[in-house]
Amino acid sequence: MSISLAQPCDEGLVRSKGATAPCRESSARWILLATILGSSMAFIDGTVVNVALAALQANLGATVVQVQWVVEAYSLLLAAFLLLGGSLGDYYGRRRVFLIGTILFALASVWCGLAPSVGQLILARGVQGFGGALLVPGSLAIIGASFDETSRGRAIGTWSGFTAIMAALGPIIGGWLIEQVSWRAVFFINLPLALIVMMISLWFVPESRDDTDKKKLDWLGAWLTAVGLGLLVYALIESSRLGFTHAAVIGTFVSGTVVLLVFWWFETRISNPMISSVLFRSRNFSGANLLTFLLYSALSGTLFFLPLNLIQVQGYSATAAGAALLPFTLLLFLLSHWGGGLAERYGAKAPLVAGPLITALGFGLFTLPGVGGDYWRTFGPAVVVLGLGMAISVAPLTATVMNAVAANRVGIASGINNAISRCAALLAIASFGIVMLHVFDRSLDQRLAALELSPNVRQALDAERVKLAGAILPEEIAPPLRAAIRRAINDSFVEGFRYIMLIGAGLSVASAITSLLLIEGKRGRLRPESISAREDSWARLRFKGD
Repeated sequence: MSISLAQPCDEGLVRSKGATAPCRESSARWILLATILGSSMAFIDGTVVNVALAALQANLGATVVQVQWVVEAYSLLLAAFLLLGGSLGDYYGRRRVFLIGTILFALASVWCGLAPSVGQLILARGVQGFGGALLVPGSLAIIGASFDETSRGRAIGTWSGFTAIMAALGPIIGGWLIEQVSWRAVFFINLPLALIVMMISLWFVPESRDDTDKKKLDWLGAWLTAVGLGLLVYALIESSRLGFTHAAVIGTFVSGTVVLLVFWWFETRISNPMISSVLFRSRNFSGANLLTFLLYSALSGTLFFLPLNLIQVQGYSATAAGAALLPFTLLLFLLSHWGGGLAERYGAKAPLVAGPLITALGFGLFTLPGVGGDYWRTFGPAVVVLGLGMAISVAPLTATVMNAVAANRVGIASGINNAISRCAALLAIASFGIVMLHVFDRSLDQRLAALELSPNVRQALDAERVKLAGAILPEEIAPPLRAAIRRAINDSFVEGFRYIMLIGAGLSVASAITSLLLIEGKRGRLRPESISAREDSWARLRFKGD
């Protein structure tokens, strides 16, 4: 971590807009360490929770709907307040808001680890998401304010590399903790990290803020986003249990749509909008964000179900399931620079057509495995192809977003694109859950019809089917029949999983078509801001709440 700079950080200098205070090499290292560890808390939490879902489902007796809310509560608050979190740092001080986010995230992690019920866990995850919305934008903002233009790119590259390692190791360490201790232990990983971050930040990180631009913060816009998205997600998730024609589902869906329309109307009529509609007049910006929504919907919606398949159906240990996506992460990290070079050489359009098509092939390969088999003959090839496709896509996508706007607006452009990827994950997990439950129920009914089940056993199974492959079978069932029922449940889950992966492939193809129609094919070197953003862009993939 060698960042050589000339003089110590000057808190007075970093207060002014556009001014950056260089730091001594020793201070630079401490600043990078604080931001890396702070970001890693959110990245690790995003990757580990999916691995822990099967264990907490069994421990808390959670349904698949409740498990979805464990992820969605975090994603909802993170997506709704991410842009506002960055503005709060500019307004009140980046270090201060970064520290508040760190403390809130750590306290919420303790609450998650001690939660006695799935309801409390969902609430705690929501608080974690709000803390993440303060923490995540602050890490890169502190780097941007503390390093000058000549060293900022290297600093962000260092940040990106080390957070990549942390994100890759998180699921493996978390899986081991789940096996050896408890799923609760994965949330306590954040505590020592938070303590170190707070101490370093208080002693070595200079405060910085934007004193030249004191616009009113768009709190109403953030709350409208949270309420609107929350209502839509509630309608989508609960429709799998209540049905689309239920009054509560229709009412919340319509209400959520109305609230989001009010949000968009409100944003076009205020001087300090959280999302500036002017940016979307750029064809490249609109196309890149539509592509982001489609591609990240595919990625987040599908990978939510992968650990459940690996652990509950394929019989993987939590550690093995945590390591299953390691090739994906490593490919994305190692090839991201190469992907950026493709955009510089050929323009962004070509890789943004090829990358999503390769990603679609990866999703298609996920439809081939049944139950059982060696990893490298079943899921491994799909993970590798998926990682290659995303490695080709991510850097050109970020570069397109950055190059579509003026240099002084790259921050808000990146923030909007990041928020859209979070919203995509939020809505995809809810929507894909509907498909999974529908296909699973239909397939299970067909398979159970071939078995001679008593009314009591059938009633018990009907009560458990909302847990999908995590269903608990009655103890009184004889071993041969128990094995047949478990096989029917596993095969039904695999059928639903295949449908999910086909939807992911379809969304990826739609992403490629979007690029073909909307992204301009011009060549051109990336601006320095775009290169920095490219180094960071892959990391947001690690949020499963991303």
